[in-house]
Amino acid sequence: MIRPSKNSRRAAVLAMLMALPLAACGNTTNYYGVDPAAGTAPVASQGKAKNVILFVGDGMGISTITAARILAGQQQGLDGEEYSLSFEKFPDTALVKTYNTDAQVPDSAGTATALNSGSKTRMGVLNVAPEPARGDCAAAQGQNLPLIADEAHAKGKAVGIVTTTRLTHATPAAVYSHSPDRDWEADSDIPASQQGLGCTDIAAQLVDFPFDLAFGGGSRNFYGSAKGGKRSDPNADLPARWAARTGGTVVTDTASMRRADLDEPVLGLFSPSHMTYQLDRTDETKEPTLTEMTAEAIRRLSSDPDGFYLMIEGGRIDHAHHEGRAGYALEETVELARAVQYALENTDPDETLILVTADHSHVFTMAGYPKRGNPILGLVYPPAGGDEEHPGGTEGPMLARDGQPYTTLGYGNGPGAVQGERGMPETGPNATQQSLIPLGSETHGGEDVALFGTGPGAFRVHGVIEQNLVYDIMRAAYGWEEE
Repeated sequence: MIRPSKNSRRAAVLAMLMALPLAACGNTTNYYGVDPAAGTAPVASQGKAKNVILFVGDGMGISTITAARILAGQQQGLDGEEYSLSFEKFPDTALVKTYNTDAQVPDSAGTATALNSGSKTRMGVLNVAPEPARGDCAAAQGQNLPLIADEAHAKGKAVGIVTTTRLTHATPAAVYSHSPDRDWEADSDIPASQQGLGCTDIAAQLVDFPFDLAFGGGSRNFYGSAKGGKRSDPNADLPARWAARTGGTVVTDTASMRRADLDEPVLGLFSPSHMTYQLDRTDETKEPTLTEMTAEAIRRLSSDPDGFYLMIEGGRIDHAHHEGRAGYALEETVELARAVQYALENTDPDETLILVTADHSHVFTMAGYPKRGNPILGLVYPPAGGDEEHPGGTEGPMLARDGQPYTTLGYGNGPGAVQGERGMPETGPNATQQSLIPLGSETHGGEDVALFGTGPGAFRVHGVIEQNLVYDIMRAAYGWEEE
């Protein structure tokens, strides 16, 4: 369903945040997550939601979920296929159509717009109606779409944004910004021909937005060159301007995140660009994990008497897929499952709707007839007895017609394409999977993605739905559907 365009943000929001006392919720010392298979999700309540948490696994298609499930199980000594990630135990599920208004296979800006505004739009556009062309600032004026975060704030709820990408990247930016081009993250990104026509860069929009908590990367978009940033003014310091206006705290690592005043808003900028992949983290990494950021967000937001809206993105699933590195993508997915488990265990199931979905899929495949329990990041070994290619079975890996083995996981396109004679595929968590079509960056996929729900209002999660209806599900859970 594609809704008609709506005009700019509804109802003026407060110029300054009124910070509410936030007490710590239970079990907040568990910053490192728990077993994502532990327990089951509670039965969905039929009442209204006080809180909504929307988890977005960027690029987390069905094949990614399946492979991550197997990897997580194998990491615990199981075959893997029988394992379940935390959100796979939710009582309500649906399939979601992800196309943009101008594209069969979407991008994250158009899909995140659908989730947060209730309207589909063009590829590459953030919360602007589909009529203006991408990058046309003048035409975009007066074409802003309403946002659920704006409505939540206007009704007194706290608003939180958590991501492992830059806070100005498409998915987190869709919570708070309007831009005819997702790439206008800093003012220096706006082309000269489009400056002075009424458009504000995404970083500037974030510091003007009345959030209670925002955690992620991308500090370079908020500072000028004097502080290692890319803004036009060499002395620009948007976080300092924000802190002076709101009384909030700017944090840059895990330790300062945990020390920040609970009674004031907090802005976490943990890296110059995207945050560190799970597989690249070391004991020296000072950035919080997705689970740690989720824990801190719940600790801070849960005591707001009016409730909260919290969007949490596992954004680097997508980046690893674009690089053709399945092991990295799956580790990011397992970490998202840990964050979901933490949320389940530290919120009231009668008050909190938790949704888990993806904005889009990837051309990521799982194939080749591997035996049960075959290492998901390894070569394909056949079941006992083999198949028509290996009658009677074999102790070696299955071979393709070129005489080389192949992996269970692969891509339809991407940087791992073989040109010329195909050699032995890479295996293991650091491998770049082989692909079919040679591209510098693997592409998104266009098939439906899953939506998992638990808590009040989750019964509406069923069937095959348009992506913009996720917005309706959240508003209905809050009890706003008649407004």
